[in-house]
Amino acid sequence: MKLSHTNSAGHAFMVDVSAKKIVKRTASAYGKIILQKETINLVKSNLLKKGDVLAVAKIAGIMAAKKTEELIPLCHCLNLEHVDINFKIADDGIEIVSRVVTSGKTGVEMEALTAVSISALTIYDMCKAVDKKMIIENVHLVEKKKEEI
Repeated sequence: MKLSHTNSAGHAFMVDVSAKKIVKRTASAYGKIILQKETINLVKSNLLKKGDVLAVAKIAGIMAAKKTEELIPLCHCLNLEHVDINFKIADDGIEIVSRVVTSGKTGVEMEALTAVSISALTIYDMCKAVDKKMIIENVHLVEKKKEEI
């Protein structure tokens, strides 16, 4: 298996996508943060001192997707056309799903994964005063696709 971001000598480099065709690219990612039942109830009731946890986590995830190239050294700078993050409150925590869209020469999977990760970390930050047992888990790419324009 050959890694895409290393050359024949094993040195890191940014992949050259200049010859690729512009297509619509979409990626979705998933993650979950496990919370205590009391914390879930505080989130649902919007009673945490730091404010509306899910609203802040959504904005943080969108902002993070837009900054992915600044966080991950070999990512391309992309013009994101849409970023959406949805939350589902489960019995044991909050499920997070992101969807990112662009028209470009390379995919948006890192942006989708970054959005989920930072949304989860934001929830963690906003709940850490009341929940010392939180676990962020199962962050993964759900779907990556490209369509002709």
